[in-house]
Amino acid sequence: MFAVSDNKFAYSPGHLSKLLNPKSLHAFYALGGLAGLEKGLRTNRSTGLSVDEGVLDGSVAFEEVAAKGAPKYGENGDTVPVPKPDHVAPVIPKASEGGAFTDRTKAFGINRLPEKKSKTILELAWITYNDKVLILLTVAAVVSLALGLYQTFGVQHEEGEPKVEWVEGVAIMVAIIVVVVVGTVNDWQMERQFNRLNQKHNDRTVKVIRSGKSVEIPVFDIVVGDVMHLFTGDLVPVDGVFIQGHAVKCDESSATGESDLLKKTGADEVYAALEAVQKQGTASEAIEKLDPFIISGSKINEGTGTFLVTAVGVNSSYGRITMAMHTEQEDTPLQKKLSGLADGIAKIGGGAALLLFVVLFIKFCAGLPHNTDSPSGKGQTFLELFITSVTVVVVAVPEGLPLAVTLALAFATTRMMKDNNLVRVLKACETMGNATTVCSDKTGTLTQNKMTVVATTLGKSTSFGGTDAPLDDEPKPSDAPAVEKTVVETVPNVPVAEFVASIGSPLKRMLIQSNAVNSTAFEGDVDGEQSFVGSKTEVALLTFCRDHLGAAPVQEERSNARVVQVIPFDSANKYMATVVELPNGRFRAYVKGASEILLVKCTQVIADPGASSDDIPTTELTDQDREMLQQTITSYAGQTLRTIGSSYRDFDSWPPPELQGKECNAAEFNTVHENMTLVAIFGIKDPLRPTVKKAIEDCQRAGVFVRMVTGDNILTGRAIAKECGIYRPEEGGIAMEGPVFRRKSEQELKELVPKLQVLARSSPEDKRILVRTLKELGETVAVTGDGTNDAPALKMADIGFAMGIAGTEVAKEAAAIILMDDNFASIVKGICWGRAVNDSVKKFLQFQLTVNITAVVLTFVSAVASSEEQSVLNAVQLLWVNLIMDTFAALALATDPPSPSVLDRKPDRKSAPLITLGMTKMILGQAVCQLAITFVLHFGGGKLLGYNDMVDGERRLNSLVFNTFVWLQIFNELNNRRLDNKLNIFEGITRNTFFIVINLIMIGGQVLIVFVGGEAFKIVRLDGKEWGLSIGLGAISLPWGAVMRLVPDSWMGAIMPPMIRKRWTPESEATDPEADQKSDDESFRKPPVPLRTLTMIRGKRVRTHVHRGFREYMHDQKLRVKESMQLKQ
Repeated sequence: MFAVSDNKFAYSPGHLSKLLNPKSLHAFYALGGLAGLEKGLRTNRSTGLSVDEGVLDGSVAFEEVAAKGAPKYGENGDTVPVPKPDHVAPVIPKASEGGAFTDRTKAFGINRLPEKKSKTILELAWITYNDKVLILLTVAAVVSLALGLYQTFGVQHEEGEPKVEWVEGVAIMVAIIVVVVVGTVNDWQMERQFNRLNQKHNDRTVKVIRSGKSVEIPVFDIVVGDVMHLFTGDLVPVDGVFIQGHAVKCDESSATGESDLLKKTGADEVYAALEAVQKQGTASEAIEKLDPFIISGSKINEGTGTFLVTAVGVNSSYGRITMAMHTEQEDTPLQKKLSGLADGIAKIGGGAALLLFVVLFIKFCAGLPHNTDSPSGKGQTFLELFITSVTVVVVAVPEGLPLAVTLALAFATTRMMKDNNLVRVLKACETMGNATTVCSDKTGTLTQNKMTVVATTLGKSTSFGGTDAPLDDEPKPSDAPAVEKTVVETVPNVPVAEFVASIGSPLKRMLIQSNAVNSTAFEGDVDGEQSFVGSKTEVALLTFCRDHLGAAPVQEERSNARVVQVIPFDSANKYMATVVELPNGRFRAYVKGASEILLVKCTQVIADPGASSDDIPTTELTDQDREMLQQTITSYAGQTLRTIGSSYRDFDSWPPPELQGKECNAAEFNTVHENMTLVAIFGIKDPLRPTVKKAIEDCQRAGVFVRMVTGDNILTGRAIAKECGIYRPEEGGIAMEGPVFRRKSEQELKELVPKLQVLARSSPEDKRILVRTLKELGETVAVTGDGTNDAPALKMADIGFAMGIAGTEVAKEAAAIILMDDNFASIVKGICWGRAVNDSVKKFLQFQLTVNITAVVLTFVSAVASSEEQSVLNAVQLLWVNLIMDTFAALALATDPPSPSVLDRKPDRKSAPLITLGMTKMILGQAVCQLAITFVLHFGGGKLLGYNDMVDGERRLNSLVFNTFVWLQIFNELNNRRLDNKLNIFEGITRNTFFIVINLIMIGGQVLIVFVGGEAFKIVRLDGKEWGLSIGLGAISLPWGAVMRLVPDSWMGAIMPPMIRKRWTPESEATDPEADQKSDDESFRKPPVPLRTLTMIRGKRVRTHVHRGFREYMHDQKLRVKESMQLKQ
């Protein structure tokens, strides 16, 4: 790390690593502080790096920038440290030659970690092959091949007898190889897809200063020497030294384990303190608390600022920690359920195979006295019965189940990425399908986040815009209408041009400065146009200042203002503030935030907007003025406008006497946030997304209850919620403000939350309480969030959605899915894909269990009934069937995209079993059908079809049974495309090319096997009549499937033992499924009791009343209680 050839900088990565490994103020001082780092890294703290930098001229020596007398290599003096013998240097990704920052990246590397080494195809093949059953089958195949070769070449054959005894062993080996190859290719593709997803997780943009301008760049383009911005909610990607900022506090728990928030001190201030210590020779305890270091992996919880980047990629703290910690995807709940089910099936199949082997072995031993075969022939017979038994295990072990869910998840996550859902936690993909409620933000999720100022009230004198009829028609208090109407008429409303002309220069400068300093947005290139980058609310206000008030570039406005204190936006207080020093030596605090909250803090208001003197006249804010302005806020909010207030207060000194000796944060500023002067109320329009209404209708149809959780006031929230269909007061829906909500007791919350549709003026804590209460009521909760403080709610929810555009990095880290377009409609697509994953696995499970039952029973019965202990389906044939039902069926059924009908049903309960009543009905029904057909063919086909009179009749009959059995599976696969009782099994089949192609491969493979399989499969070619019979008998699966769908599921439940019925069917379904089905659509259009709450209630009383509907029953009980109370009174 210290040895860098042709180093044009004063430092090497080794020098800079001493700053933070661990944090070292001694190293910081020895390297020359910020001034030394700035000069040694050839950068500028104000303007950053030059965008034109490539190859640098000359070089800077360590001695030029370091503290006087500081040894170049610390304890080693001037000798380059030698790495320890066991030290393994990390592989550092190299930048391309001749690009930007060539010398810089050559010396310090690029901000990328080496990719985790993926398993090779051979390694994956070895893992796939390391299956006990496959190894056992391989041993059997080797023994079979050895005996076959001996019989072929070492035993005398009669003239004309084919020497093909070796074929079976080779055929089994080929079948094993095919199974391994297909499994390996699938694993390889899955690994590649998940690697791509992991790379996408880390891809984001950051803001740096280059050539004096703030620009957004990909996180991978950060280089040592960059000056980078820090904002609340950022996840720091690189190491550095803090230059300057306001109230920056970091959460370094993930990087250092330190649980407390650490306040950052400017590097120059720290260096000055260290120099003072150097001169005095004694260090105070306070010096140890100074912390100018920014550690990668930490989170910015408060404040804004800039820092100088000192280490990137593998040289950064976070890079060193994560080198060996690339995240592996854990098994999802569905995968765990399936693994358990597969183990159970494997045990049953293993037991059947063992029983078959015992029965066949007894028969074999009993027949030995009468067996005239040679010893090798007897050995071959024994081996065949052993192979048949082992093959039953192969068929019974459903190794395709984990493959199916992996395929379904991989396919869904890849397609969800195209639908703007980036899945970070794999289990969220399947959980999303069973979400019962979505708590959605408003701004940017339901709306377009394209904000423009369309109305403004300046003081109490003039206004423009905001004259549309309100959408919110909530009943007003009986004593309010007359007063409010009078108040509205007192505010003169003029066109925007006249409004701007009426504002004097001093007030214009105040408005411009207030919005410029109370903002972190900056000018940049957006879609080829010069605009602002940052918070959309701030962008709207800055655009208004630029277009109507003649504001200079925002960076120039900020440079002209002498900012002395910044209080960042606080979600609890709903405002931010900036203190600037005025030319006359006084200080002015500009506050921007929720208009109704700022109005309460104001006692003065601008009196004459057109005044030309610097001392803008103000007047007392009377009660009538306050009512007038409150009505203005109400009117704006009713027109779905976000209302932002602007106020100020002048101070003689800063900090004022009340804050002397205190840290000026949001909580402390609140003590002086009073006696303010109101400047303006802005009405900002954020249009509803065009797809939102349809998306919310889809959610309601799917039984997913949508709630809006917004920081806006209740009037705006209610109006927008009503516009998009969330708020339905006529159905008992409730809208409530956060402060009221959080004061409710636990019991009140549980009664209130099922009907809550809008939560306005909510804090992150309110959102967390809402999520917790919903989960306690048995809901599966999806939550959207974008702020740092949303992280607890995102973590607590079953599925957390972070905003990809507006979301902070902390929110994204806490979320399971990132909405790349911040669009609510993408959540609905996530629900569809989640349901598709669950459906795909269930379809495959239904198909596989049918084949399992049929193949095992057919093999067992035919082998036991055979005088030669041979199954009608031999080992090679069973391996082909195993390939069909495991790998091919998994590919075909697990890749079905969601059809529109997936939203026509309620979500599954959390406790819902994998195998439903309908699936059980289809599995058993199809198994009975297939066994009936194959048994009739096997035991009666010789007589019915005349095979008893043919020379090769037995082999021809076995070939017909095998062909028919495979066609039964092919047609049954079509049946399994549907899980419900609807008859259209071809719905959406043209949208799944995988299904069509794989079925064509299966058909082609079967045709090829019958025509050229010969001795390998121990079959003969079939003629046209036999092909017609095979396909015709196989096609019986389709009408039989339709008949089974017409059989009510309740009949299947009725014949089950009570214990199984209780587990598989909740009482609400077991009592009267038809009535329940009928009421589903009606229940979606009401705010129902929380889904699943009923299914968790057990007992005779619930079963007695459930057929009338739980809501109706509870309503009747309440009426009865009220009546009895009235009688008592």
